Amino acid sequence: MAEISPSVAELVRRVASQEVSCEEKTIHRLARIPRIDRDIHAFLHLATDRATKKAREIDRRAKKGERLGRLAGVAIAVKDNICVSAMPATCGSKILEGFVPPYDATVIQRIEAEDGIVLGKTNMDEFAMGNTTQASAFGPTKNPWNLERVPGGSSGGSAAAVSAGMSTLALGTDTGGSVRCPASFCSVLGLKPTYGTVSRYGVIPYANSLEQVGQFARRVSDLALLYDVVSGHDPRDSTSVTSPKARKSSGGFKGKRVGIVTEFFGEGTKDGVRRKVLDASEKFREMGAKVEETHVESMEYALAAYYVIAMAEASSNLSRYDGVRYGASTEKGTADWNAAFAKTRTECFGPEVKRRILLGSYVLSAGYYEAYYLKAQSARGLLRRAFEKAFKSYDILLGPTMPVLPPRIGEKVTPLEDYMIDINTVPANLVGLPALSIPAGFVEGLPVGMQLMAPHFGEHLLFEAAQSYEDAVGVPGAKE
Repeated sequence: MAEISPSVAELVRRVASQEVSCEEKTIHRLARIPRIDRDIHAFLHLATDRATKKAREIDRRAKKGERLGRLAGVAIAVKDNICVSAMPATCGSKILEGFVPPYDATVIQRIEAEDGIVLGKTNMDEFAMGNTTQASAFGPTKNPWNLERVPGGSSGGSAAAVSAGMSTLALGTDTGGSVRCPASFCSVLGLKPTYGTVSRYGVIPYANSLEQVGQFARRVSDLALLYDVVSGHDPRDSTSVTSPKARKSSGGFKGKRVGIVTEFFGEGTKDGVRRKVLDASEKFREMGAKVEETHVESMEYALAAYYVIAMAEASSNLSRYDGVRYGASTEKGTADWNAAFAKTRTECFGPEVKRRILLGSYVLSAGYYEAYYLKAQSARGLLRRAFEKAFKSYDILLGPTMPVLPPRIGEKVTPLEDYMIDINTVPANLVGLPALSIPAGFVEGLPVGMQLMAPHFGEHLLFEAAQSYEDAVGVPGAKE
């Protein structure tokens, strides 16, 4: 395990004071990544020229004594469904192979305005549909802690890049756990913010009412800083809220109320995971928090409701990929558009994407819309009210992020078994709550994550709890 690097604040201080050359540090990192990533395959594209040019500019301004941004010289990896100008954006799919966006997503604009250095684009499950990063058209990513295991998904490349020390920070997207799952499996921090607090402008959509841009880091202070940089209202995103940003952590957790949600420890939760998370939760009791078991009603509807809604929205969003306007096409120049459309989508979409398009189209079809989609939305409302009730009694709700340890790469599971892994993470997306996965330790040499949930716009509570926990157990190192 590699040493934990200095905090982002310390890195920025060193760059600003010219103790280190940002350009030299960036060149060294870019040269080192291929050696590490040869085994892991976290990156799909390295932006060597862009990163080096940005680092050179930061050094020039530092020498002049000019003010630098809060992320000056900090290396950041970006999931490949977030648009960065002049960089490929494939969403892990053959159907977008060759597509290069002409603009930057809002989150990228905000990062570069604070002098963060975008290293490149990371691997992902195709169109963010998966929890292993094996469903990528460009090959699977491997878990830095055990190369025979998956890193989680769909933002597995971003989590692996941070976990292996290739990147200090990273961006992912979380539609049903796609930041928290790989954070858990790779022993890093992963935040799914309150829905609407981070702009989705420039994010290639999967399920609009569920997804949110999330952040990865190894230190709580770094994670909170990255969230603060990218969050805030954006008039270009109709789902963006105008609520104030989350308050900063006060650094203490004494007197807070923590509810251990029994439904998060249900059938399918491995004994080792259960014990590790319950042991980790005791740290909050030692900090002076009131910790007790609790129930959240209607949780049994969450997984089914989530997949009906997510697949319905996916079937609509993915209808735009026709091989005509952008991306790959297997039948360019043919006069029969319907045949070309069908052939392109058949050959360029992977099996999981096809499955979700078919199921989503089915639940939206005449005769089934009321039976499935409207019922799922009703269940969503029940769950929202259940969490509102729970947060009247507790500041934080707690449970395992993932009910299992990272599966082996290539391990055969049914689609239903695969979807069941999301059972603890999808409620936060359905209800729009902020949720954070923090490292809870290891079982059988494999990482286990503990999920913390807070009320809407309660990111400050998550950072406060996580910082108190980090102070008690230390900062986990990188695995290289």
